[in-house]
Amino acid sequence: MWKIYWQRFKRNKLALSGLSIILILSLVAIFAPLLTSYEPTEQNLILRLQPPSKVYLFGTDDLGRDVFSRIVYGTRVSLTVGFVAAGITVFVGTIIGLIAGYFGGRIDYLLMRLVDIMLCFPTFFLVLMVIAFLEPNIYNVMIVIGLTSWPGLARLIRGECLSIREREFIYAARGLGLSTWRILFVHILSNVVAPILISATLNVGGAILVESALSFLGLGVQPPTPSWGNILTSGKDYIYLAWWLSLFPGLAILITVLAYNLLGEGLRDVFDP
Repeated sequence: MWKIYWQRFKRNKLALSGLSIILILSLVAIFAPLLTSYEPTEQNLILRLQPPSKVYLFGTDDLGRDVFSRIVYGTRVSLTVGFVAAGITVFVGTIIGLIAGYFGGRIDYLLMRLVDIMLCFPTFFLVLMVIAFLEPNIYNVMIVIGLTSWPGLARLIRGECLSIREREFIYAARGLGLSTWRILFVHILSNVVAPILISATLNVGGAILVESALSFLGLGVQPPTPSWGNILTSGKDYIYLAWWLSLFPGLAILITVLAYNLLGEGLRDVFDP
C-alpha cells in the first residue's frame, strides 16, 4: 500500500512542491550557522536600516542587525514550535478520540462535552488569554498552542474509531481474548494513521502561524531571540521607511504555512482518493 501511496503522491505536483519547501526549510534550520556570517543578535547602530544589498541580503533592522541572519535563525524557532505544538496536539487528541470512540457511553459523553466547551472558544484568543497569565517564552508558547488545538483532532479520531470498532477484525480480536488496550492502540490506532498524519501536517502550519502572531503582539518568543513574528513587530514602526523589515519575514511565514497546507492536502488526496 505504501508503494501505491507514493505513486499517488508523486502525481500531485503541489504536494511535492510543499514537501520540497519543507525539506529546504529543515536544512536551513539545521545548517543556519553555515548560511550566514553574521550573528542574529549582533548590533551595529551605525548600519541601522540599511536596504538590501550584496553585503546584507535582506537589509538591516533598527538596531543594525542583519535581517537575513535573523530570518534564518528564526526558522529554527518556528519549526521547533510547529513540530512540538503539533506533537502535543496529536498525542492529546488521539488519546481522547480513541478512548471516547471505543468505550462510548458516559466516557464518550463527558469527553465530547469537554471538546464542545473547548470549541466554544476561538483557539487564538484562548491561547492569547493563557499566555497573558504566563511568562511569554518559547516553551510556554509550544505547550499552550499544543494543549488548546486538540479538540478538532479528537472529534475526527472519535468518528473513525466509532466506525472501526464495529468491523469484523475487531470482533475477532475480542474473541481471541486480546486486551482492550492492545485492541485500542494496536488494531484501531493502526487504522487511523492516515487522518492523524494529515492533521499533524496541517497543525504544524497552524502552530507556526499562531506563534508568529503571538510574537508579533509581544506575547511569544521574546527579543533578542529571533522569530519571524518579532521581526515583523520591529518592521511595523518603519513600514514606509524600511519595507524589507516587513516583506521578508512575512514571505517566510507565508511560504512555510503554505508548504505545510499543500503537503497536508496532498496527503489527504493520497490516503482518501
